[in-house]
Amino acid sequence: MRIKVILFFLIINVTNTFAQTTADKDAYNKVITERAAKITAVLGINDEAKAQKVTNIIRDQYSNLNDIHTARDLNIKTIKEKNAANKAERDTLIAKETRAADASLRKLHKKYISKLSSHLSAEQIEKVKNGMTYNVVPITYKAYQEQILTLAEDQKKQILTWLVEAREYAMDAETSDKKHAWFGKYKGRINNYLSAVGYDLKKEGVEWEKRRKAAAAAKN
Repeated sequence: MRIKVILFFLIINVTNTFAQTTADKDAYNKVITERAAKITAVLGINDEAKAQKVTNIIRDQYSNLNDIHTARDLNIKTIKEKNAANKAERDTLIAKETRAADASLRKLHKKYISKLSSHLSAEQIEKVKNGMTYNVVPITYKAYQEQILTLAEDQKKQILTWLVEAREYAMDAETSDKKHAWFGKYKGRINNYLSAVGYDLKKEGVEWEKRRKAAAAAKN
């Protein structure tokens, strides 16, 4: 009788765990499907079947990215547990795991862009990339031009080049914070570049704020 009771509770626990896992997965799929649909909605696709294909491609990319990040994190956790007393070995294995995950991300990224290219124009793909990264590129590029009114064309081009490069990495990052961290890294590079060519960014920022306040006051 006792064995039957134990088995009963084991079955209940396994069932509950499976149900919870399934529920979590269903909830996650719902979130990434909705996120993908919002990105597709701004692409101007009139063909409903084509729009659904694009939505599925974007959704699957989010799912595949999550699989790589999750596997990497679990492997790193195991490495830390097994090598708690050996820092050198632990760090070496973690670095190796990170490089392997990064290689997988690069491969996935290339395949993703190829899939999008089969259905979308270059302009539409730009919108997908911006949609996956909170439109940081156009917003930041516009802000630099508004902050520094005397930017030369080659300087604008360099700023945009670095922002676009940051976006390629940010697209594959697993969280909002990490996406923004990539842009933060490249904005630091941009600011150093602008300072090196003679701009006083602090002064430019002060003057920009004055212009913004004046514009707001005039509007009101």
